[in-house]
Amino acid sequence: MTVTPNDTRPTPTSIKRDETRLFVFLIVFLFPILSVVLVSGYGFIVWIVQMIFGPPGPA
Repeated sequence: MTVTPNDTRPTPTSIKRDETRLFVFLIVFLFPILSVVLVSGYGFIVWIVQMIFGPPGPA
C-alpha cells in the first residue's frame, strides 16, 4: 500500500521553477510575437488608409 501525503501544496522550488518557465515564455515567445503583430497591424492600417486617402504630402 502506498502512503500519500495529505498536504498537496506546491513546494517553493516548484513555484520558483514555474515562475522561471513563465518568465522565459514571456520574454522569448510572447513579447516578440506580440510586437511583430502590433507593428504589422499598424503598417497594414497605414497602408489601407493611404490606399483610400492617398499618400501624405502636398497634393
